[in-house]
Amino acid sequence: MTTKERKEELRRHAATLPQVEAGPLFDRFLALPQVEGADTVLVFYGTGREPDTAPLIHALLERGKRVALPVVLPHRGMEARQVLDPDKLIPNRYGIPEPDETCPVIPKDQIAVALIPHLMVDRDGYRLGWGGGYYDRWLVDYSGFTVCVCRHGRLVEHMPREEFDIPVKLVLFEE
Repeated sequence: MTTKERKEELRRHAATLPQVEAGPLFDRFLALPQVEGADTVLVFYGTGREPDTAPLIHALLERGKRVALPVVLPHRGMEARQVLDPDKLIPNRYGIPEPDETCPVIPKDQIAVALIPHLMVDRDGYRLGWGGGYYDRWLVDYSGFTVCVCRHGRLVEHMPREEFDIPVKLVLFEE
C-alpha cells in the first residue's frame, strides 16, 4: 500500500470516530508555559469532527492574548489574521469561519504558539489532515511552538509520512 493510499485509509477511519469534547485538553493547552508566555496564538476554528475551538478562542482573548485564525488563500496558501470579534467571523469557501479582510494579517514571526488541527496524529507529532497541505506549507518557515491536542481514538502508532510533512513539537494526550 502506498503512503497516499494509507493516508486515505486513515482518513476514512477518522471519519467514523465519534465527536469527542476537547475541553480538558484545551485546559492543558492553556496551562502550557509557552501559551502562558505568548502574546499571540494561532488557533484553528474547529468544524465537523474537529473539536469546537470557539470556547478556547474566547478563553485566550479573556487572557489578553492576540488570537489569530488561519485564512485560506488561492493556490492552497494560508495566512494568519487577527480575531477582532469572534462573533463576526465569515465562512470561507470550505465553510470554515475566518476573519475577514479588515482584520490585520499577523506575520508568522509574531505568532509564538500555533495549535494545529489533525484527523489523527502519532507520538512523533506527524499529523494526518484532509490532504490539502495548507498547514504543512504554512509551517515550512514557521519557527514558533506547534501543538496538537489528541483526543481519544485519534492516536496512531506510525503516521505514513511524505517529504513535505512537518511534525508538531508537542502532542497533548488525554491520558
